[in-house]
Amino acid sequence: MARLVTWSQYRESIGDRSGLFVTLAETWPIERALYPGSYVDLSPSAAIPSVTYVDTDARAERFFADSDLVDAELAGRTLPGAGQHVRFLAADYAQPLDVPDGSMDLLISLFTTPMWEHCHRYLRPGGWLLANTSHGEASLAALNPSLRLVAAVQHRNDRFRLVTDRLEEYLIPKRPQLADVHHIRSTGRGIAYTRTAFAYLFQAL
Repeated sequence: MARLVTWSQYRESIGDRSGLFVTLAETWPIERALYPGSYVDLSPSAAIPSVTYVDTDARAERFFADSDLVDAELAGRTLPGAGQHVRFLAADYAQPLDVPDGSMDLLISLFTTPMWEHCHRYLRPGGWLLANTSHGEASLAALNPSLRLVAAVQHRNDRFRLVTDRLEEYLIPKRPQLADVHHIRSTGRGIAYTRTAFAYLFQAL
């Protein structure tokens, strides 16, 4: 049996990302989110009413299967109305998910392999993609004409700040020749930019 790993334990190694989602939810009307490759990162539910988590890791499946534990982990840590619906799918997000098309306000891609091509069908028109460059998702999004950058996320000491002005200063490649979809996919990681951020928020056009 997979050992039990909790969100509290995971926060000790990655920090608390709850503030990121609080900031997003207080700025945009985000009610439903899909988090492929979530592992046990419960932080979106601290701010968003309905979140569907997706992972193939047995430790994540065991954590989310204990609804009392999930509730206890969220107790006292949520915005009013947040964390009402926590759903976990033990599934490969590269395959069709039990999620209605166009039902999500936000797709979350943090430290996971690119999922936009597999999961964009679940995003409503005008919805958002939160991504970082770890495995190339944000770098691919920057080259996608169906997405536009609406915020850069700066992070320091568990505090998150949204930058919405002078966005033209972000996502400028240090080596422009590497800003190529095939290169990013083949290397499995994002490219370096002249100005960095923890993550980027894109809106679907």
